[in-house]
Amino acid sequence: MRGKDAIGVAVRGPDGQIFAGQEKLDSVLHRRRFARAPFFRGVVVLYETLVIGTKWLMRSGSLAAAGEGVAFGGKAIALTMLFTIGLAVGLFVLLPLLVAQGGVTLLFGEVESAVGLFFIHILEGLFRVAIFIGYLALVSRSSEIGRVFQYHGAEHMTIHTLEADLPLTVENIRRYPTAHPRCGTEFLVIFIIVSILLFSLLAGVELWIAILGRILLVPVIAAVSYEVLKFGAARRERGFWHMLFLPGIWVQKITTKQPDDSMIEIAICAMQEGLAANGDTAPAGSWDPPREPIPDVGELAREMEARLDAEEAAAKGEAHPNEGAEGPPGAEGNETEKADGAVTAEGSATPARPAGGATEGA
Repeated sequence: MRGKDAIGVAVRGPDGQIFAGQEKLDSVLHRRRFARAPFFRGVVVLYETLVIGTKWLMRSGSLAAAGEGVAFGGKAIALTMLFTIGLAVGLFVLLPLLVAQGGVTLLFGEVESAVGLFFIHILEGLFRVAIFIGYLALVSRSSEIGRVFQYHGAEHMTIHTLEADLPLTVENIRRYPTAHPRCGTEFLVIFIIVSILLFSLLAGVELWIAILGRILLVPVIAAVSYEVLKFGAARRERGFWHMLFLPGIWVQKITTKQPDDSMIEIAICAMQEGLAANGDTAPAGSWDPPREPIPDVGELAREMEARLDAEEAAAKGEAHPNEGAEGPPGAEGNETEKADGAVTAEGSATPARPAGGATEGA
């Protein structure tokens, strides 16, 4: 949960416990006066959201992996972030351009007329929208991403409850929808609309200039999109602004889902941490769940690895209760088969940890 100067984080640990923490927004950009100036502030918010969001998602994943006795290093997080940025630029910025220009050139040859170039530009915009919606619809079919979208819904429902000045409880939060007007999904929709307009400035240029220009325009589009959202926030119920922002609510039907109660608990905890980090408090009567500080991932991984090894050794010991005792000739093979079967049964009977370590965050 992001506030003005800090964020609150809550994570479901491998044993079902809640880990929580806070982080100040104190990057060099955040501390500079120009960071709050129009157009600059949009780029700063995008940077902080991308970096901090990716870092905490990876840290959540690291806690899940630690629950299986595995630790992710800083290089893995950095590579993941670079891959994510590269994928986003390639998939949503460059691919629509290449498909539109390549497809029209293949079907009709070189296009030089103003009408033809305008057609390519519109086609590129339609491809960008289709790829964006198709990508979200595709990844939402994954059970893991589906759970992320459930947490996304829990976040929005909790914010609705706070804005209504009601106590943050599961029962109150259940009253509210999963969509929220200030969602990052809405920013992405506005980003795509603005990109269609600004990329028109590059119509008719050589392909390498078109590619480079689109990459360089990404922060400009982010800046303009943020200002559009900020200006339209108080006007969103009026005709033009309502229609402009409505697709962002529609797309949230994909990116948010109804959470279960355990997910809402994490959202409440993250909100409590975020409010505390920014010097605020939740409404009276709000649930304040017990939680632990977020542990060192490497230490947790070593502890879980030792515990898993101990459980495995114990399971083998139960599977071989008469190991060393003599049996009738030829019985060794059958004994081994039964022992292996017992190990398997013992493993399946062990109380299961939540899937994938079940480390979740809101």
